[in-house]
Amino acid sequence: MPARESLPLFPLHTVLLPGASLDLRVFERRYLDMVRDCGRSGRGFGVCMILEGGEAGAPAVPAAFGTEALIEDFGTDGGGLLTLQVRGNRRFHVSRTRVRDNGLIMADVEWREADLDDSLRPEHALLATVLQHFLEKAGGEHSKVSNARFDDVAWVGWRLAEFLPLEDAQRLRILQEDDPHARLDQLLRMMP
Repeated sequence: MPARESLPLFPLHTVLLPGASLDLRVFERRYLDMVRDCGRSGRGFGVCMILEGGEAGAPAVPAAFGTEALIEDFGTDGGGLLTLQVRGNRRFHVSRTRVRDNGLIMADVEWREADLDDSLRPEHALLATVLQHFLEKAGGEHSKVSNARFDDVAWVGWRLAEFLPLEDAQRLRILQEDDPHARLDQLLRMMP
């Protein structure tokens, strides 16, 4: 049976994927308290795409799948707001939510199985080539990875889902898929 855990949620109008970096500005008291608690405990928080509602104000309705966000760096912007750089870690499925008095959504989550260490299949080799060419041109943190990464089915899938011009609903479908080979099949169908 998957491990269950309670996790604070930070619903956003985006999908955080495993391994992806995301910059956040935090200004609402509920999220400032959440960040403080995460810093004290050394734990992350959950990012789920918003299905209904907004990022600020009344608690939004989050998707049932999300990604644990680990804080990598923090600071303040020119206006004094807290800024965070987070990285997507483990995927989870929300089984139940409740809203605290301060408006913070707490979720009972089941962690999804970690991706298997598996190689690309021949039918997906083109996707690794597309990703490699894109990263060479775009630069950034993934542009200097070893060639071995381009044979890692899960890594190729997550990076393609991160960089392809997909709608958030499409990224959410990718996030929900447990089989990394099936993720690549979906990405092949979604490619422009």
